[in-house]
Order: sequence, then structure tokens, then C-alpha cells
Amino acid sequence: MNFSYSETQKIVAETARDFSEKYIRPNVMKWDESQEFPVEVFRKAGEMGFMGILVPEVYGGSGLDYHQYIAIVEEISKVDPSIGLSIAAHNSLCTNHILSFGNEEQKRKWLPKLASGEWIGAWGITEHNTGSDAGGMSTTAVRDGDFWVLNGAKNFITHGKSGQIAVVIARTGEKGDKHGITAFVVERGTPGFSSGKKENKLGMRASETAEIIFQDCRIPDSNRLGEVGDGFIQAMKILDGGRISIGALSLGIAKGAYEASVKYAKERMQFGQRLIDFQSIAFKIADMATEIEASELLLHKAAYLKNTNQKVTQQGAMAKMYASEVCVKVSTEAIQIHGGYGYTKDFPVEKFFRDSKLCTIGEGTTEIQKLVISRNIDKA
Repeated sequence: MNFSYSETQKIVAETARDFSEKYIRPNVMKWDESQEFPVEVFRKAGEMGFMGILVPEVYGGSGLDYHQYIAIVEEISKVDPSIGLSIAAHNSLCTNHILSFGNEEQKRKWLPKLASGEWIGAWGITEHNTGSDAGGMSTTAVRDGDFWVLNGAKNFITHGKSGQIAVVIARTGEKGDKHGITAFVVERGTPGFSSGKKENKLGMRASETAEIIFQDCRIPDSNRLGEVGDGFIQAMKILDGGRISIGALSLGIAKGAYEASVKYAKERMQFGQRLIDFQSIAFKIADMATEIEASELLLHKAAYLKNTNQKVTQQGAMAKMYASEVCVKVSTEAIQIHGGYGYTKDFPVEKFFRDSKLCTIGEGTTEIQKLVISRNIDKA
């Protein structure tokens, strides 16, 4: 493998870095404390090409690959993981599902609006009683001539209130039958489609998370993605790529917390010397640097497999699991290095600490990743 950043990766990383410094950093804590979802930032991100990163240019996207995608999500997440999370969810879930499984008419209808940032996308599979057990979902889609009638609710949906479009996974067969699940696109404004409770979260507070509700919601069969019964299989494939997204988000958090810690350890004086000159602190930083490096290598191997159309299920799960656990560990150690100051909102590590935990839960918990990895090992 070539471990060098390509020229394109360097350019997109620098562009994402400049975007984050100009449009995100000045408002990070304001958005966090008010739980504001800054829609206009995502419109601007669309202008920069960050809302259709993997979408081919023919559909209005940037036409970039997964290495470049990681670079963008990572750089934004180093400044504000909340914005990184929303960028990742929009790109890898809703937009990528339509790109991967939509027909030509569907792609031309919806992808340009998503890639430009005119529309923000949501993706719904999780329900109140079926988190990891997605196959047991209760939301139904019943055929009625050339239409489908959706009933049920999805929760923990990123952009559940503000998204103009949602890809929804619903049951079209018997409960528990993974071949009885189908994917649909529902546009905001469709009668019977509404939003419910917005979650009050520990971290990622500027990334909107809310319930979406379907009550006799009629959509045309032309809004169905792929064949009837293929929805669960589609969703698992989308999550394979989505795990690279959460890994990139985790990498950005870890790097942000690490860089803040190195800076603080070099500046803070105790007992007549810098913190970084104490072996106990230096060893913490050495561990952080090593684990970040390992996370990055795992992620880019998964990106390589994805770019070359190879199976990425196991590698994506490994990268997501490891990077997410590392970001929690690194942000925890960052608090420790900062001492009392790390526990205040005057320093950035407090927010990295709160934001990090979501990464071990979203798009499959650490325990689910271990299940995926072990099952793939068993098949080998």
C-alpha cells in the first residue's frame, strides 16, 4: 500500500481545515450550549463540495474517493465533532443509500439537491425497541396499488427534524424476516410524515437527533429503492461504509484531543519544568500518538478496500471499533493531562470527551462490531 497522501487528499484536507477554522470554530461552544443545528453551515459545506463527497460529478457531487472522504470528515471533526457527525451521516447514509441502490431516475431526482446542500438527508433504521436488533423492526410499509402506506416511528435519527428527505427502512413482510424489509425515500411535506422528540444529548449537541413518525404516510412505488425485500441487505452494506465514516469522526476527535494535549503539556509549567518533561505525561502522549496512528492505518486500509470494490465488512468493523475506542481513551487522557482545566469549558478537551462516547455506540456498538468481526473470521 502507498502510505503517502495524494495531492488531492492534501488539497481537500487543507480546504476542510480552512472551512472549519472560518465557519465552525468561532461558534463551537455557542452551538453546543444552545444545541443549535446550524443549517447555514451545511449550505456552505454544500458549496465547498462536502455534502456530496462520494457522489459522481454527473449528479452534482465532488466525485472523491474514501481516502479523501476520511480526510474531510477528520479535519472537520478536529474542530467540532458535531458538525463532522452530521457531514458523515448525510454523506454515508441517506445520500450514499440513494447513490448505491437508486435507479437512474431516482439519482437524478434527489442526488443533486443532497450534494449541493440544498437538502439535508436523514436515514432511518433504529426504533425504540430495536436498536442493534434492526431485523425486529415494527415500522411497516403496506402496498396499496401503486402506493405504499407507512406506519411506525424511528428514533435517534440524525437530522430527524431538519432533513428535507429521509431514506427509511420498513417492514414489508413478517416480523423478524430479514428478507421482508424494504427501503423507501420519503420527502418532507409528505402527509403523514412528521418529526417527534428531539434528543437532549450528552455530546454531539449541534448535530440534531430526533424521532421521525409515519402515520398512514402514502408514498408512490417510485420512491422504493431497489427490490421489495432487499432493504435489510442494502442497509447492512450502507453500514459497512458508514463505519468508515464513524472511524473518520473518531480519528478527528482523537487528533483534536491529542493536539490540544501536546500544546498544553508544552506550555504548562509545574515544579519548574514543562508537563511534557514528566515521564508520566510523556508516556500518556506516546500511547495516544501510537493508537491514533494505528487507527489511521486501519481506516485507510478499509478505504482502500472500499475504493477497489472489495468486501469491507470485517475491515470496516475493525477500523470503527478500534478508532472509536481509541478516541474515548485519548479524550479521557486529555482531560487528565489538563487536570482541573480539562474539566472546564475554557479548554476544548472537555467537549471532545463528551462527544467521543457516541462513536462507540452509533452505527453499531463496539459489541456489535466484535460480533461482525468474529462471524467473518468464522466464515474464513
